[in-house]
Amino acid sequence: MKKIGLIAQREFLATVANRGFVIGLLIMPAIIAVAAFIGPRLMNASSPQVRGTVAVVDRTGRVAPELTEVLTPAAIEARRRENARRAMAQAAPGAGQAVTDQNLQRLGGTVPDLRLVERPDGSDIEREKDFLIPKEQAERGLALIVIRADAVARAAGQSEYGGYDLYVSPTLDDATESVIHDGVRQALVNARLAAGNLDREVVEATMRVSRPQSVIVTAAGEQQTQRGLTRALPFILGILMFIGVMIGGQTLMTSTIEEKSSRVVEVLLATVSPFELMAGKLLGQLAVGLLAMAIYVGMGLFVLYSFAMLGLIDPMLVLYLVVFFLITYLVFGALMTAIGASVSQMADAQSLMGPVMMLLVLPYILSPMIGRAPNSTFSVAMSFLPPFNTFVMMSRLASDSPPPAWQVWLTVGIGLAAAYAAVWFAGKVFKIGLLMHGKPPNFATLIRWARAA
Repeated sequence: MKKIGLIAQREFLATVANRGFVIGLLIMPAIIAVAAFIGPRLMNASSPQVRGTVAVVDRTGRVAPELTEVLTPAAIEARRRENARRAMAQAAPGAGQAVTDQNLQRLGGTVPDLRLVERPDGSDIEREKDFLIPKEQAERGLALIVIRADAVARAAGQSEYGGYDLYVSPTLDDATESVIHDGVRQALVNARLAAGNLDREVVEATMRVSRPQSVIVTAAGEQQTQRGLTRALPFILGILMFIGVMIGGQTLMTSTIEEKSSRVVEVLLATVSPFELMAGKLLGQLAVGLLAMAIYVGMGLFVLYSFAMLGLIDPMLVLYLVVFFLITYLVFGALMTAIGASVSQMADAQSLMGPVMMLLVLPYILSPMIGRAPNSTFSVAMSFLPPFNTFVMMSRLASDSPPPAWQVWLTVGIGLAAAYAAVWFAGKVFKIGLLMHGKPPNFATLIRWARAA
């Protein structure tokens, strides 16, 4: 055990002291930081405010005044802020209070400055469209809105209201067009309510039914659902496990190939047994993977704490994440060790790594689907099928309908058995393949080595 500990310590220190490891460990948080903070600022800084004229032909004579009010910059900004708060509250209840008006304005971008010009009711629409064609003019023509005659009062014998036609300039961007659509919709609703002598606030209060946050009742107690968070959490946890396994496993395979090709392994085998060498390397890179996981999980918890959302995470999820990561790493780390010991060059390892990577990537891709249907027959069956079971069970635990305890512990038991089998297989292959050179083997050859060792 002492020799295994010394080898593990050497592997850990040699990896974490490498400048490339530090850069690789921090590059993903750096990319996320750039996308979340610097990206929106650069986009908003490079997009000037849209200014231009919107012409209106109002066949009803009632919509144009309403439209003038709802398309002012202040009204547009107020609607955008309210829509953003509703979306945030639906995604993660309680998170909307932590988002300031400044952040919402930054996310939405600049508010367009639209000047509304009303055309006569009898205007020739074809002639009015000419001002949308880009040309040298004092003010840019953005859109032409034609409100139909039955848009406010329904035509005789009709159950539906009429609408409007919209003609836009080829230079009009999608965001500004959406602002115009939203403004016309609100102006039509206001005009229809006024025509029916209805109070808008009373109608909105009558139509408004607040959706409560549902509470899941289980034998272990009650817990509030977090629909938005639980949709993303299985995918996030799958990424963490995938990254942790790849950081440790890839380095483990690479170092084994390098030591074998440089004949350093022959010197090492003069003082330690093949299994002690493999176990030490496996445990050393396991510590590296745990370090990476700890850093990423710590950063995630800090972000949740900063937004007062730390209470949305069940502390047991962190414990389960560690347990299932350990099992997953032992399975795939052992397989990568066996591949590294059986070849002499990185190019030779690619053909053997393909199936292993498929087994690792597939459950990671399925994580969001499992999280949306955690108790489906497919999800339950996959929970007991190694090596997918750890990813699948982690996704089910992160969902809003976690599995019963007996399924969790059965998955742990099956996972430990799979890890033992993978380490046993890797130990046999490691013992034979470490000193062999020449043509790279295939999986059938590796199985023969394991049976012969």
